[in-house]
Amino acid sequence: MTKTFIKTLIFLLSCIFLISGHGIHAFSYNYYATTECLIEPKRALYGGGIIVNPEINHNLGWSVYGQGKVEERTSEKGNKFIVAHNRSHPLDSFSQKVQVQKGKIYSFSAWVQISEGSEIVAVVFKPTKGNTIRGGRVKAKSGCWSLLKGGMVANFTSPVEIIFESKNTKVEIWVDNVSFQPFTKKQWRSHQDQSINKVRRSRVRLQVTDTNRTPLEGAKVLIKQTKQDFPLGCGINHNILTSTDYLNWFAERFTATTFTNEMKWYSTEVKQGQENYTIADAMVELIQQKGISIRGHNVFWDDPKYQQSWVKSLSSDELRKASSERIDSVVSRYRGKLIAWDVVNENLHFRYYEDKLGENASSEFYNTAQKLDPQTTMFLNEYNTIEYSDDEYANPIKYQEKVKEILSYPGNANLSLGIGLQGHFSSGQPNIAYMRSVLDILGTLGLPIWLTEVDVGKDPNQAEYLEEILREGYAHQAVEGIIMFAGPAIAGFNVTTLADRNFQNTPAGDAVDNLIQEWKIGTRETRTDGQGFIDMSLFHGEYDVIVEHPATNSSATLSFKVTKDKQQANIEVHIDN
Repeated sequence: MTKTFIKTLIFLLSCIFLISGHGIHAFSYNYYATTECLIEPKRALYGGGIIVNPEINHNLGWSVYGQGKVEERTSEKGNKFIVAHNRSHPLDSFSQKVQVQKGKIYSFSAWVQISEGSEIVAVVFKPTKGNTIRGGRVKAKSGCWSLLKGGMVANFTSPVEIIFESKNTKVEIWVDNVSFQPFTKKQWRSHQDQSINKVRRSRVRLQVTDTNRTPLEGAKVLIKQTKQDFPLGCGINHNILTSTDYLNWFAERFTATTFTNEMKWYSTEVKQGQENYTIADAMVELIQQKGISIRGHNVFWDDPKYQQSWVKSLSSDELRKASSERIDSVVSRYRGKLIAWDVVNENLHFRYYEDKLGENASSEFYNTAQKLDPQTTMFLNEYNTIEYSDDEYANPIKYQEKVKEILSYPGNANLSLGIGLQGHFSSGQPNIAYMRSVLDILGTLGLPIWLTEVDVGKDPNQAEYLEEILREGYAHQAVEGIIMFAGPAIAGFNVTTLADRNFQNTPAGDAVDNLIQEWKIGTRETRTDGQGFIDMSLFHGEYDVIVEHPATNSSATLSFKVTKDKQQANIEVHIDN
């Protein structure tokens, strides 16, 4: 047989193998991500998924896209990869056409290198009809391999061309070990459930004994969760001070909050030199009485649009003095009362203070804030990092660079820094494959991640999409809390309204309430086995237990806490004879 015939046969068999479903190596999601640049690329995730020739071992599957040239090369260690060169357009590279199915979720990854320097390389999904989808990007370098991770949700059934893009046409694009793995929504949900069981729950073994430490069989154990460990909440505003219904609606559901405007500089110092914290102070006192955690939002906002007119009129020296007084005033005032501060809001998209005070303005603000309140985590807070894969300013690459910039500033090495991802999703199906890949990538930084302002544009499926986003965030091990900028109509939450003016749930409100119930134990009654044991998987949080034994008519009570740092907790309860 000729070599051509053999290659054709291999290609046809590969297609049949993939179409039949056998090419899908595993239904589990691979959370692997790295920001390191490796000398040799790792193997393709999922064996490449539905990609033909993912490891570039032969000439099949890939073709020239655009006007450039494509060739295969081999490294000194014998690793084969594909190269696009002689490029004249950003999309001049190579491509592979795959079939996507409506409703499926596709996880993408590839190892990328360029011929010189460092440049952004993106993956682009081009359907037969409709707009292209930019599914992820990475800053590729010369001499080592970087992981590009992303994905898409298919809202159509169509062939899709997978293309690589770099705006610098002078560089060659090198790619190896490509993967495009489909998942059904049911499988994607199973990943979330598996992750929740792993990162939000721990095993608890409780044993009931008498005073002689003899195990008691058949003891009735009533377990009630009194507090959830994972902070879940929504933004609130000044209306909560004058509406008992609003306060009750909020406090019955949530464990954390952010004031939408009341702590911002334009709210506390409308006129220069005339500070007024009356409303913010009253809200802090009220919410603390309810035992609810508060995120500070914000010390500064880098968007020129949101500066008071008097701030805009200041010279650079005057602004330096005024901003120093501002940060000292607000951070000192609430020291020890907040769990977080958004120190410089949206400083990836905007640079008002950098333009006025110098490139290190943000870094200096974080340094000062931490000194004023050493126990509080200081957050960046940006939009479009998880919700929009086409953003040039706040994508994961830019976010990582900003984090490194702040931490590298003198005195900031031990800064308690956090990653705030606002999550303002527009209407339409959210790209939760891309969202998960971003959380995977930013999670490698080892910093706490919060979804800080989640809402979803008006849409017939708004409730469904909101649930998908909240579930995705809660299930990811890197996420440590979620705040929605959503609430009741009476408070002016018109984008994502959770309750009408009579505090009756909207569909979005029902979705949130259902998740709250799903993510806690509530009250559970059970009985001990022959050895006096009960084995349970409990959500992290605080619990009260009442134990009764029918034979002795004796009982005992105790409280305990289930924490994420212990995968197995052993608790012993003694009942008097």
